[in-house]
Amino acid sequence: MTDRTPSSWISAFLEAQAAELGAANNTLLAYGRDLKDFDSWLAHRDMQFATVARHDVEAYLVNLDAQGLAKSTRARRLSAIKQLYRFAFEEGLRSDNPAVQIAGPGQDKRLPKILSVEEVDRLLAAARVSGRAHHDRLRNTCLMELLYATGMRVTELVGLPVSATRGDPRLLLILGKGGKERMVPLSPPARAALAEWIAARDEIEAANAVKKLPPSKFLFPSRGAAGHLTRHRFYLLIKEFAVEGGVDPAKVTPHTLRHAFATHLLAGGADLRAIQTMLGHADVATTEIYTHVLHARLQELVLDHHPLSETARRKSAGNSTAS
Repeated sequence: MTDRTPSSWISAFLEAQAAELGAANNTLLAYGRDLKDFDSWLAHRDMQFATVARHDVEAYLVNLDAQGLAKSTRARRLSAIKQLYRFAFEEGLRSDNPAVQIAGPGQDKRLPKILSVEEVDRLLAAARVSGRAHHDRLRNTCLMELLYATGMRVTELVGLPVSATRGDPRLLLILGKGGKERMVPLSPPARAALAEWIAARDEIEAANAVKKLPPSKFLFPSRGAAGHLTRHRFYLLIKEFAVEGGVDPAKVTPHTLRHAFATHLLAGGADLRAIQTMLGHADVATTEIYTHVLHARLQELVLDHHPLSETARRKSAGNSTAS
């Protein structure tokens, strides 16, 4: 697969950013411009994305510095390159990420957006009442319960074969990136939602059989070309649940539910290696970001609520003045 053209790498990467992370159009355009600039620089040196080494990326950054580009621009270019190669690694296009250990020009590392347990509960409640028909609501509930219970990537979720979910499973077999399989336990609410949806789905399939329509192999079938619910459609659905549940839609994407799964498990005392296995991360270093998220959240809670905290005292003084 490493013979893919640079343009197809960029297109596939941008599609994944739009579908899985809900990247805004302006963000996608910026990624596209930055990666095309990198590709152009490589082309002048008879190199391609598939063959780049760490020193090549570093040479490109030195070139940007020599051009007098702002630190923020250089940091953004490096971020785009890092994310492209992380995507390529997860998709099996590369066996390594040549940019992963390159430090940016003084930029702080961003932590993933997180959702509180209460916000996730509101999203789950919204899914139960969202949808025109009863079977739509059962499907939406199943989608959200499975996503939060397993931390699946959205592509893994929408592409689940129904055969993997028969028989009230305690464990779900997930086919991840690079064809790697992993087993993830299902919570009782997820199992209940799955059983209800499969019963409704089977009724729909039986009605379709009467109409001579071919059966679907997917848990979440669709009449579209893919044969199953698309990543983009699910992205729109989860935004609808956010509005219905009173959760800021800007915070909610399929990927933030994956973050919530990991962060809430870690807060509950789960082992980091176990979380790595359930998320399907090849390297535990990728999973360790959630320890930083948790520490940042705990620090925020202390600053906001501890009686000796300056932040808490200012809030208290402001409330007293207002009353």
